[in-house]
Amino acid sequence: MIFLLSSIYQWFGAMSLTPSSTPICKAAQVAVIGAGNVGSTLAQRIAEKNLANVVLLDVVDGRPQGVALDLLEARGLEEHDRTLRGTSNYADTAGSDIVVITAGFPRKPGMSRDDLLKMNGEIVVDATRKAIAHSPNALFIVVTNPLDVMTYLAWKASGLSPQRVMGMAGILDSARFQTFISLELGVSSSDVDAMVLGSHGDLMVPLPQYSTVNGIPITELMDAASIERLVERTRNGGAEIVGLMKTGGAYYAPASATCLMVETILRNRSRLLPVAAYLTGQYHLEDVYIGVPARLGCGGVETILELSLSDADLAALHKSAEAVRRGTQEALALL
Repeated sequence: MIFLLSSIYQWFGAMSLTPSSTPICKAAQVAVIGAGNVGSTLAQRIAEKNLANVVLLDVVDGRPQGVALDLLEARGLEEHDRTLRGTSNYADTAGSDIVVITAGFPRKPGMSRDDLLKMNGEIVVDATRKAIAHSPNALFIVVTNPLDVMTYLAWKASGLSPQRVMGMAGILDSARFQTFISLELGVSSSDVDAMVLGSHGDLMVPLPQYSTVNGIPITELMDAASIERLVERTRNGGAEIVGLMKTGGAYYAPASATCLMVETILRNRSRLLPVAAYLTGQYHLEDVYIGVPARLGCGGVETILELSLSDADLAALHKSAEAVRRGTQEALALL
């Protein structure tokens, strides 16, 4: 045993003394702003998938440090090599490749996402300005509600191109629709692909014709009444969880949806995902952030796909966008 340890020490020592055998590597870093349930779960997902080192920031000093230490102590058990650091100082987030903003007040029973507009708008603007000062090359993902409006505010506050600022919403809403379809038909959720466009709220636009089970549209697998019931449940998916939990909202699925975006960007997977993206004429909409299918890669939102929509679906998307635009105009006073 002594000989073995000595050999190991000699081997590592030899490596450290040989410049050519010591590569200089920079691991990706993700800053998660907000150490609440969503932010903490997201930090766990990112680390345990071995995607990036994580800096978890919160204004409540001690909370991010405690969460990070707890996750760090599980590192050996989960068999990953990522570092996790908790802080209340934005300087510690310097050099982040991605900044995810989850900070804000959660919904309570009876509240809509729009009820949070002013309170969370101030938080998002402040977080964006402080984060971009230390990570000017980062991409930004917004999770805070009301999500579409908050994403617009973050874009304006950051001064970045709109391709580098996006919101998580459509992935979560589509995952909920996917789950309800799976439960209704008794099939594996892995065989279900669902598509939801529009705002992250009551006016979202689930698309049954683009939602399939192994390529078969659900319009061929269930009647119209069943589909409409699942569509309504999807629109109220967040409120259903808030009503059940009483003191908070969903966080496991939102964290997973955000993690998928982080993974897609860091690994440059060029996946087509529904996200809150800035429109410049697509779907006959301009100067608004709203959920649409977009190809994500290391540059952020690389392209936006325009689906062929029925007149009714296009009208519903425009109605959703108008509601977002009204909220955005109100929120711009916070800048």
